[in-house]
Amino acid sequence: MEMIVSSFLLSLLINKTMIADQNDRWAFYARPGSWNGKIAVIGGCREYTGAPYFAAISALKIGADLSHVFCTKDAAPVIKSYSPELIVHPVLEESYNISQFTEEEKRKVQDKVIGEVDKWMERFDCLVIGPGLGRDPFLLECVSKIMLLAKKFNVPFVVDGDGLFLVTNSIDLVKSYPLAVLTPNVNEYKRLVQKVLSCEVDEENAGDQLRALAKQIGGVTILRKGKSDLISNGEMVKSVSIYGSPSVAVFLSWARQLKSGLESPSENPAILGCIAASGLLRKAAALAFTKHKRSTLTSDIIECLGESLEDICPAS
Repeated sequence: MEMIVSSFLLSLLINKTMIADQNDRWAFYARPGSWNGKIAVIGGCREYTGAPYFAAISALKIGADLSHVFCTKDAAPVIKSYSPELIVHPVLEESYNISQFTEEEKRKVQDKVIGEVDKWMERFDCLVIGPGLGRDPFLLECVSKIMLLAKKFNVPFVVDGDGLFLVTNSIDLVKSYPLAVLTPNVNEYKRLVQKVLSCEVDEENAGDQLRALAKQIGGVTILRKGKSDLISNGEMVKSVSIYGSPSVAVFLSWARQLKSGLESPSENPAILGCIAASGLLRKAAALAFTKHKRSTLTSDIIECLGESLEDICPAS
């Protein structure tokens, strides 16, 4: 549950960030005109339609201007039926649809997929890659090229879910890209550590190990989700344990904006985004649990995002 919402919230906050002032309240810094960002979720296949919907709708719930979903053709009608608020692009392809194609025909299909995403890329402030993606080989190959395209346009992206499966097996996709944020859960983090550091997870030295992992991947930001969220970009390590359950994705675009507006920014914008988003989702999850106890669902947490944001930073 927390993986789905957390992967999204960070993407909105790397352009308009929330930072804690001396009174531990959140202060907003944004461009004139309340420019809150355009987010795109890359994910959604015939088996998994809930995760991309939850990620995309969460963006709107905390202030994003527009939220897009790039998914497979099978998933598109289902995701569209969940909400008219989302802009859904049925452009991704899976292997079973092209199993009879020649290699040349498959290449043309892949080029068409990338071309459809390319038309929109420069409009996006951040991508969320992985919710409901699945592990179809052809689909993952297309998403690999979408990630390279995002890097070409200097677009930040948050990687979660099956996007982390892709990255774990192809570390070069994110290596040394400072606008990449990885948000692994316990098992995903374990696989990353085994792949990159060739060792097992060391809970006694969790902060140092996380720093080493982020540094080895070239300074990407990693938010390790758990009882307390640990965040590192290979230089610093931050811990967030307030409230009650992790988050990250609407704040990646806000944080970038904050950094560009300050003369001497002291924090990495991705770190700021992770801290803010983690705090917000923890508060929303705690509020949802207060209302619903053990029957709490992802949708209950999403419904508490607006109230939690208002508590942290009142609109007036």
